Amino acid sequence: MRSLKELSLDKKILALVNVLSPSGKATKAAEFLLGDSEIRAMQDYANTVSIKRLGYNDHGPVHMRTVALNTLRMMELFRKARIKTSLELEESGDFEDSLVAVLMAGFLHDVGMTMGRQDHEIHGSYLAAPLIDRLLQRIYPDNILLRVSVRSVALESISGHMGNRTIHSLEAGVILVADGCDMEKGRARIPIALASGPRVGDIHKYSANAITYVRISAGKEKPIRIDVSMSAEVGLFQVEEVLLGKIAASTAKGYIELYAEVTGKESKRYL
Repeated sequence: MRSLKELSLDKKILALVNVLSPSGKATKAAEFLLGDSEIRAMQDYANTVSIKRLGYNDHGPVHMRTVALNTLRMMELFRKARIKTSLELEESGDFEDSLVAVLMAGFLHDVGMTMGRQDHEIHGSYLAAPLIDRLLQRIYPDNILLRVSVRSVALESISGHMGNRTIHSLEAGVILVADGCDMEKGRARIPIALASGPRVGDIHKYSANAITYVRISAGKEKPIRIDVSMSAEVGLFQVEEVLLGKIAASTAKGYIELYAEVTGKESKRYL
């Protein structure tokens, strides 16, 4: 049974993708990703391993939906700024094909957590591959070249979302940043409630719990502006050790402004 948070995210994802996908390709992808029972089972078990076994933050259906929504918002801003995706620049696909790739990556990037934290981005790539093939066969039944190019971008985005491997496509760079932006306090609610003593992932939980909101909007100097607001300075760990590192490793870095503020203190610009 889906939570109210998931249902709310589902509506937001479908509303935005409908605007961005006049041909319906990306809308069809979103509907598949939201409704597939195997994808949901993998997301749920990824969360079980992350929270109950390892004591980390949410890596399940809410997190992956949030990353997908963050991705769509960034892609919309790139389109408004007339910045082409890698598939467009290479003439291997259009904007909507790039949307299909990043939607799949957003919904599947953490399925490797079903096997544990170490190298989960690599495990996630081969676990996601058959799901991606199943979806792309529906969207591009007669175009093997598009299936190959879109799948490749999606898998690059999954394998590169931790920021410790070199990525080259703009699409993969968007996933990297979109993942880093999911750090609001709700993400740490369950692991904090279950905590019974100090564990390895505690700094991630408590720093995320200090984040009040993360806002993605159009920048004044660059296409994308990210604003992070926090109630306590422990939240700076998320900004400086997680988000900033992911932006630095992202192909989208040159298009992003980053600001952070602690309640009652002046906002600081990082990028």
